[in-house]
Amino acid sequence: MSHENGTVTAQEKQPLVSFGVIADVQYADIPDGRSFLGVPRYYRQSLLVLQRAVRSWNEKKVEFVINFGDTIDGFCPKEHSLAAIQRVIDEFGAFDGPVHHMIGNHCLYNLPREKLLPLLNIASQNSRAYYDFSPIPEVRFIVLDGYDISAIGWPQDPQNTIKAVNFLKERNPNSDKNSPNGLVGLERRFLMFNGAVGEEQMEWLDNVLEDATKLNQNVVVCCHLPLDPGASSIESLLWNYDEVMEVIHRYKCAKVCLSGHDHRGGHSVDSHGVHHRVLEAALECPPGTNAFGSIDIFHDRLLLSGADRMESQEMVFCS
Repeated sequence: MSHENGTVTAQEKQPLVSFGVIADVQYADIPDGRSFLGVPRYYRQSLLVLQRAVRSWNEKKVEFVINFGDTIDGFCPKEHSLAAIQRVIDEFGAFDGPVHHMIGNHCLYNLPREKLLPLLNIASQNSRAYYDFSPIPEVRFIVLDGYDISAIGWPQDPQNTIKAVNFLKERNPNSDKNSPNGLVGLERRFLMFNGAVGEEQMEWLDNVLEDATKLNQNVVVCCHLPLDPGASSIESLLWNYDEVMEVIHRYKCAKVCLSGHDHRGGHSVDSHGVHHRVLEAALECPPGTNAFGSIDIFHDRLLLSGADRMESQEMVFCS
């Protein structure tokens, strides 16, 4: 076995586990449109991107798939929301293995949590959508609910909505709470389409990381919303990304944070050596192009092999 720079090259060893990733499918059976900033969006094409992704994952025989949320789009006519999300879930159903979903803002524009979570097979406590799983003993995945505190998606719990609306009012004086006009620097994240992780979830996160440390596991944190300004536009960040990262940085086990939401994608390594990778959106793929990937996890790194618009990336763990 040849060694380069004293380390075994990644190609020569088997990954511990491989899984598929896709973000921001945002399917709707409507004509193509544009984002607020004028970027083209291909609402029907995104389903074809997902079909090609599933074929690729099945060929590669990845063990499971993670869908990073925003499964259907906010412009989906509300009377078609259930049919649209079912259509996307059926496409995921063609994958030969488990699919782990998370919720995004566009999901919550369409359906309340009590309808959404059973459809996405998220077993929840009090309609919260965070959970963890270990596909193999060496690795733990944490899926955060970035809309735990949110002005969207809590119609059955006005307390939650009021808390989030007040939080926004204090930080964003604009009448349109999705407008960052006049907000400076990191304050530009205080927009209605973002959200926060609540106290109970913070405690849970701390406990899971402590447990993973005891079990000597490497941890991959997944959240629809990005957790580092270096990897994402400010306007896409979790409201309390700094508090969440403060908990994550208490432990050495968390190696990589993966997210969606900011459609352009991005990558950074933070001050504690944690990699942040924002995944490019399936929604913004012109006909015939793709944005999905498969990830191989090794003992010392994570290797993302992306299709087309999703850039491939090697993320070497900080020891």
